Amino acid sequence: MARTPSPRRTAAHTRRAPYAVGDLVTGTSYVHPEDRGREQPEEFTGRIVQVGSGWDGVDAEQAYVWVRLATGRERQALIRDIRKSPT
Repeated sequence: MARTPSPRRTAAHTRRAPYAVGDLVTGTSYVHPEDRGREQPEEFTGRIVQVGSGWDGVDAEQAYVWVRLATGRERQALIRDIRKSPT
């Protein structure tokens, strides 16, 4: 039996994330407040590997992505703290 798409996915007003998996970005990593005693935000450049929450109903101030660095490690960053890098 086929599932009916949810209205949220088919709504004409759906906003897309400004970044996509594979985009090269530069920015500052996000560190949760409770972790800042042992880790500090840092500048990075890497490729987006996951676009998190923040679209359609989630406050854009909390929208985030996961970025893989050249070392293979990953960093979380808020959308507002990154920008596309030239390739």
